[in-house]
Amino acid sequence: MKYQPVVPKTKSRSGTALRVAIIGGIGLVLFGVLFFRLWSLQVVTGERYLAEANDNRTREVRVLAPRGRILDRKGNVLVDNRMSMALQLDPIEIPTRVNARRRIFGSVADFMDRKVVWVRRRFRDEIKHNPPGSPVTLARDVADDLVYYLQEHQADFPEIQVNRVFVRRYPEGFTAAHLLGSVGAVTADDLSETDLPDLQGGDNLGKAGIEQTYDSTLRGTAGTTRVQVDSTGSAKGQLASETPVPGKSLRLTLNPKVQAAGEAALSSIGLPGGFVAMDVNNGEVLGLGSAPSFDPDQFTRPLSQTQVDALYNEDLDAPLFNRAISGAYPVGSIFKPLTAVAALDAGAITPNEVVQDAGKIEIADQVFTNAGEQSHGPVNLQRALEVSSDVYFYLLGAELNGTDKLQQWSSRFGIGRYTGIDLPGESKGLLPTPAWRNELFAEGGTDRGWVIGDNIQLAIGQGDLQADPLQMAVAYAALGNGGDVVKPRMVLQVEDAAGRVLEETAPEVMRQIPIDPARRQVIMDGLNDAAQAPEGTSYGVFGGFPIPVAGKTGTAERPPNGDQAWYAVLAPYPDPEVVVVTTVERGGFGAETAAPIALQILSAYFGKQAKAVSDGSGSIE
Repeated sequence: MKYQPVVPKTKSRSGTALRVAIIGGIGLVLFGVLFFRLWSLQVVTGERYLAEANDNRTREVRVLAPRGRILDRKGNVLVDNRMSMALQLDPIEIPTRVNARRRIFGSVADFMDRKVVWVRRRFRDEIKHNPPGSPVTLARDVADDLVYYLQEHQADFPEIQVNRVFVRRYPEGFTAAHLLGSVGAVTADDLSETDLPDLQGGDNLGKAGIEQTYDSTLRGTAGTTRVQVDSTGSAKGQLASETPVPGKSLRLTLNPKVQAAGEAALSSIGLPGGFVAMDVNNGEVLGLGSAPSFDPDQFTRPLSQTQVDALYNEDLDAPLFNRAISGAYPVGSIFKPLTAVAALDAGAITPNEVVQDAGKIEIADQVFTNAGEQSHGPVNLQRALEVSSDVYFYLLGAELNGTDKLQQWSSRFGIGRYTGIDLPGESKGLLPTPAWRNELFAEGGTDRGWVIGDNIQLAIGQGDLQADPLQMAVAYAALGNGGDVVKPRMVLQVEDAAGRVLEETAPEVMRQIPIDPARRQVIMDGLNDAAQAPEGTSYGVFGGFPIPVAGKTGTAERPPNGDQAWYAVLAPYPDPEVVVVTTVERGGFGAETAAPIALQILSAYFGKQAKAVSDGSGSIE
């Protein structure tokens, strides 16, 4: 068979060459793109990226400023700072993988001698409220050996940090805990609610009391430190830094002897209550306290939910609740001087007009009685205040019903209004009026509208009335100084770290009440008799006090609780300079529990002690 050579197909060769050419072209284009990109990075923008690379080897650390100190008026330190080592987790470094996260939490649990579930729960609870990226503090005041270990092994635990932080220190312990307040880490809500431009995650913020009201003064200005680090994040050296500016200090109006006496006397009763002592002329708060109290130092450490619940637990009488400015209570007979002012202005009574007090009286088919149905016989205004005749003031309440005079004058004295004190959490209270109760009845909030009995009850500080010791102190101060409603204030002056005065606060008169001087004097005389005349309701307490005073007991019904004890006193009589108001929940008669607290406070203020006296035949209230 003759050999036939194989001739290649021209079409097949052409297709292969085309594919090779296309692939080569694509490769050439990609190479060109890569070449020009590399040229751009190295030549065009090389210096910029080199600078950024250098910046990546530095870490900027925010350095918080120490908060300013808080002092009493004598210069005693109530709050300052101490250094603490805080164990923190960096949320940015925490991995999302379950196994890796479990390993980190396990390491932290070993360091802290805790269970892993505790660490996990603490981290979850804290990060829920923290601003994004801010460190999560698990513990403060960690042991030195743990600090050294973590510093030496920082590369092994980049997620775990031990940082120096300032925490508050309380040299006087529980003293003035309710008014001083507390400091806490900034939360996401804080950042969204404030317009402070210098506030960032990881900062501290005043959360209650003076710390909250004057946070911008106390907080200072944070600084920054730039630290050079290696690829593992370990520090290699410190670069330029900006020094933080410490916060300014506050000197409060508190008189240390008055504050200590009030807190000691109140706590000795063993029942919830509050007290306020204030200068009647300028509104300086000399003492303010509430019982039960709490240790403010506990807020320098992360609190468990159990600890938080205990502070608000009503079965434990809610230690965090400030009864001096937030308690809403009926005030009983310490309200009677306000009723007297309103009745005299309305012409419902004259100072010398006599009322027969038989121990009880029937008005609108309802019988109203004195405490224990005690009969006081013929009484005028001064005598009615001395023996605390309810019958006398029942008649005034009935006479004033329909005129709104009692409500108008009570409001002028500050009842049902904010006092304006420079503390957060103040209660407005409630001054009941016909319009308020009738509207409440129309909305289904009560079983009836306003009746004459409501005004009768208001006249003796009962019924729907709600007020607190601070409001009553402001009202009595206005009575004592002749009609100026002063704004209570806690801060005397602002100082720098060296104690130099930067700013002084000025007294402020909120409004003036046109009290007739002669009528005011009759009321003051009645209050003086109530405290220091043999038949006065608090003669057994103040009869032997060497400083003349004008004081009034009060015993308020507060079902389902036991009777609440009150005492309000102005001293010295007849031109007072200080007012003290005390109250004790479930304290019974005002003369038995509230008045002795006021006596201890005035004894501290004047440096005088009372002598024992017979309680005479005075009324019990």
